[in-house]
Amino acid sequence: MKLGYVIKFVADMNRAVKFHRDVLGLPLKFESPGWSEFVTGETTLALHPASEKNPAGTVELGFHCRRHPKIPPRDERAGCPVQHATDKARLRRPTRAVRGLGRRTL
Repeated sequence: MKLGYVIKFVADMNRAVKFHRDVLGLPLKFESPGWSEFVTGETTLALHPASEKNPAGTVELGFHCRRHPKIPPRDERAGCPVQHATDKARLRRPTRAVRGLGRRTL
């Protein structure tokens, strides 16, 4: 398993892109109103518009892992709901809610 994404929820995509690009000096990979990414090595920094469910300033972590059947049951037994997102490489990224830290994508 390795950290693939840090997803930061932002109130204003244009201002957030300008800050990360112009102030922090991160190279912009691509920009759109609904999703922007920066080149940061093996882990991608992604910006996503905030919502009621994901307020501005909250963060999700996206881990790339091959099918790992032990992750969902263990997290679900611990009271953390798990969701899976499958990308083109057929990697599974379970997402779990962690009290005090918001949602995390595993």
